[in-house]
Amino acid sequence: MAAELVRGQNHPLPGNRLEIRVSAGAPVVAAVTLGDEAGRVVGDGDWLAHPGEPQLAGVEVPRQAAAEHRLAVDLGAMPPAVHRVHVLLALSGAAARPGAPADFGAVPAPRVAVTTPEGAAIAGFTITGLGAETALLAVELYRRQSAWKVRAVGQGYRGGLPALFLDQGVPDPAGSAAAVHIAVDREQARSVDLPAPAGADRAAASPSGTGSHQADRTSGTGAAAGARPSGAGGPVDYRHPRRRTAPATPPPAPPARPGQVPTPRDDRPAPASAPPPPPAEAPRVPVAGDAAGSSMDERLYNQVWGMFEDLSRSVAAYRSAADFAESRFEQELDRLLADPRTRGGAAAEAAREDAQGKQAALVDQARAVLDRDLAQLTAEAEAVEPALPPEFAGWENPVWHGYRVPERLPLAVRLGSLCLPEAPELRIPLLSRLPLERGLWVDSAENRRAAVEAAVAVAARLLASHPVGAFAVHALDPAGSGATALAPLHSGGALVLPPPAAGAAGVSELLTRLTERVDLIQMARRGGAAEDLPPGFDTAEQLLIVNEFPYGFDDRSVNQLRYLADEGPSAGLHLLVVADREDAAAYGPVLDPLWRSLLRLTPLPSDHLADPWVGHAWTYEPPLVPPGSRILTDVLRQLAAARPAYGA
Repeated sequence: MAAELVRGQNHPLPGNRLEIRVSAGAPVVAAVTLGDEAGRVVGDGDWLAHPGEPQLAGVEVPRQAAAEHRLAVDLGAMPPAVHRVHVLLALSGAAARPGAPADFGAVPAPRVAVTTPEGAAIAGFTITGLGAETALLAVELYRRQSAWKVRAVGQGYRGGLPALFLDQGVPDPAGSAAAVHIAVDREQARSVDLPAPAGADRAAASPSGTGSHQADRTSGTGAAAGARPSGAGGPVDYRHPRRRTAPATPPPAPPARPGQVPTPRDDRPAPASAPPPPPAEAPRVPVAGDAAGSSMDERLYNQVWGMFEDLSRSVAAYRSAADFAESRFEQELDRLLADPRTRGGAAAEAAREDAQGKQAALVDQARAVLDRDLAQLTAEAEAVEPALPPEFAGWENPVWHGYRVPERLPLAVRLGSLCLPEAPELRIPLLSRLPLERGLWVDSAENRRAAVEAAVAVAARLLASHPVGAFAVHALDPAGSGATALAPLHSGGALVLPPPAAGAAGVSELLTRLTERVDLIQMARRGGAAEDLPPGFDTAEQLLIVNEFPYGFDDRSVNQLRYLADEGPSAGLHLLVVADREDAAAYGPVLDPLWRSLLRLTPLPSDHLADPWVGHAWTYEPPLVPPGSRILTDVLRQLAAARPAYGA
C-alpha cells in the first residue's frame, strides 16, 4: 500500500528508478534541481533541469507546461556530489494569458505521486493550504547514509520561480526563471494540434490538447529518463542516455535465501522468496546538519529525530526477524513432536539441531544488519554531538564552556537522552520544542534526593535556553527537603523569590498569585485585549517547581495546581512537579488528569518512555551534571551577572 504523506513526513524508496507524477488543476511547469548535502545548488547547467534543458544525469523533465506531468528519475545515475533532488512546480504565464490562474490558491490542490516506472505507487502527497504562491518546492528525494528517501515539503513562494531559485542557490535566479518561461512559450508556439491516428489510444494524448510534442511526453519521452517510444504502444527504454556505465541488461539475480530478513531501512516486509538486495554502497562520512531546515539549529533538530527514527526502525526490524526465527523454530519442533515417528532417535536429534541452526543463522543475519546500521548511526552521532548548540547538548559537552546567554528563544531544549537495550551506548537526545507544550513530572519514587537534583538540572537548562528576563522560576518546597538541591538556583539569582515558598501558607500564597496571573492573561486574550495588560506586568514564561507534592497542600491548593496544569501552558506557566504518585494516592482518581497531563521523567535511567510509532520502551536518562563538574554553577552565575545589564 502506498504511503500518504503530510508536510515534513518522509518515506523510504525501494529502488533507484522512479517516476514523479504530477497532477494539477492548471498547466504548471516542472523543474528539478540537484543539491549538495546542504540542499544548495553549487553549479550551473548540470544542476538545474527545466523545459529549456530537460535532461540531467539521472533525471528528465517535460518540455512544456501541462496539468499532468511525469518526471523520470534514476537515483543510481546521480553524481556522487548529489544528495538531494528537489521537484519544483510553477504556474506558467499567469500574468500573460487571459483566464489563467493568478496563484495556486485559485486551482485545486496539486498532487505529487512517486511510483515505479511500471506505475506501482510508492508514496503520494497532496499539497494543500496554498494561497498567493506561484511556485513551490513540492517534494525532495534525499540520500541518508546509503539509502534514498522521499520527503513531502510543499513550500510555496509568492515571488515565483525567481524567489524559489534564489532559495535553492541557483546562479542568476531571475535570468534562470526567465529562461524557463521563454522555453515554455517557445515550445507552446511550436505545438500543432494534430488529429489522432485511426485506432490510436486517445488516453495517451496530451491532457491540455496542445499537440504532438506534449503527447510524446506524456506517452513516453517525458515519462522516463532518455525514454523514446518505439512505435505506437511499443516498449519504453528506461536507460538514461548519460549513464555510460550502466549495463545494457541487469545481471541475473542470485537465488533467494530462505527466510531472508528485510533491510531495516524499508519498513515494508519483504516476502520470503525475495532475492537478496544488491551490494550496498560504501557508507558516506556523516555530516552534522544533514537534514532539511532553514537554519543550522533546525537542521540539527531534524537530524536528531531522523537518527531516532532510523534507530527505532533498525531495532524493530531486528526484533521482528528474531521473533520470526523463534516462531519458525517452535513450529518445526511442534511438527517433530506431533509425529510419533520423529519424537526420538538420532533422526529427531538431527532435525532439532537443524532447526536450531536455521534459527541461529537468521538471528545472526539480522544482527549483522543491525550492527551495520548501528555503526553508521554511531558515526553520525559522533559527528553531530560536537556540533550541537548548548540547548541540544549534554552537560558534559564542551560547548557549555563557551556558553553565552542567548538573545532569542531557541528551537528546542534537551530534557535528557534515550537509548535501547540493543545499543545502550548509542544515546539520542530527547529534545522538546520551546515554549513547552506540557508540564514535567520527575518521579521521586526511587530516589527523592536524585529527583530534586534532576529537576534542578532541567530547570537550569530551561533558564539557560531563554534570553534574560524571558523566563522566571518559582519554587514550592513546603518541608524544606529540597533546600540543598535548590541552592544553586537560589544562590545564582535565578529564583524570583529569595527563598522557595515553604509551609502550607507559602504554598497557598504562591498558588493563589500564579492562578490570578493565569486568569488575567486568559481574560485579556478572550477579550481581545492581550496587549492591554497592566503596566509593569511580567509577560515572561514562568516555571513552577513543586517539591514533595502533596505535602503542604490542602484541597483548595490541589484544585489550583490542577488548574495551572490545564490552563497554565497557554498562559506561559509550566509545572515541574517532583513527587511520588503513591504519596498522593489518598486523592484517588481526582489527580489522574494531573498525572496524565505531565511528561513523566525519572532521576535514574528507566525504560518507561514508549514511542507511538513502533512501541519501543526507550530507556530515559536524565540530564544530570557530571560528578565534580562546576558547569551548572558557572552557567547560573553568567545568567545572574547578565540580569542587571538587561534591567532584570
